[in-house]
Formats: sequence, C-alpha cells, structure tokens
Amino acid sequence: MNKCFLRGNLTRDVELRSTQSGKQIARFSVAVRRDMKNADGEYESDFLNCIAFGNQAEMINKYFHKGSGIIVLGHIQTGSYEKEDGTKVYTTDIVVENIEFDRKESKKEESKEETDTEIVQKAMSDDPYIAMGEQIQIDNNDLPF
Repeated sequence: MNKCFLRGNLTRDVELRSTQSGKQIARFSVAVRRDMKNADGEYESDFLNCIAFGNQAEMINKYFHKGSGIIVLGHIQTGSYEKEDGTKVYTTDIVVENIEFDRKESKKEESKEETDTEIVQKAMSDDPYIAMGEQIQIDNNDLPF
C-alpha cells in the first residue's frame, strides 16, 4: 500500500498551471518537522514536493499560500526526466488525494490570531438582523457547545 500523511507548512506559494486540455495542476512544497532532535538538540525538517490536479489544485491555489498549515493525504510517486545536457534527474512527489486546513500550525500572520472565544464573540456581535431594527440577544447558554 502506498499512502502517506503529511502535516506541515507550505514553503512557497502554490504554482498553478494548466495543461493544453485545460486541466489544472498545482505544485507546492511542504516543510514537515521530524519527530526526533538532531545532535544539536534541534528539530530538522524535510521539504516534500506535492502535486495536485483538477478542482483540488484550484482549491489549494485559492486558499493556501506560503506559511499556511496543511494536512495532506496522498501517495508517493517517483519519476525521472533527462535534462538538456543529457543527465538524468530522478523525482519524488506526493500526489495529493485529499487535504485539510491545519490552522493551528500556520505561521502567525502579522495580525494577532483570534482565539475560539474571540471568534464566537465576534460572530455574536455581527448580528445580520440588526438592519431590520431588532438586535437578537444571544448568550453562551444559547450555544450548542
């Protein structure tokens, strides 16, 4: 079985291209921290190349950028090509089958990252019915969580 799970951060912005038939292809790289420390007591990372196709490629291009936290489910694919000078280059890519946002692992933006409580409070204060003249009062007892 050829399956892999990655959890890391994009090392660069997504590179989106189209084939002649119009199929979208997204290429990006994910930095994945190793579980063990090196001799200096620091964690090292592996930088893994990923490739996604079709709607998945478009979605990744739209919602992910350098530093975004991402969880990737895919499979490993090896290949090779010959450069103009005749040397053979071997490649290893993770072909994306599914992705998820990994918000907690994303690098911090310049603005402060909101906590879950702040997000709920903001949602409660952004009452869409206020334009109708009545403000709906919601407190924590009304929430299902």
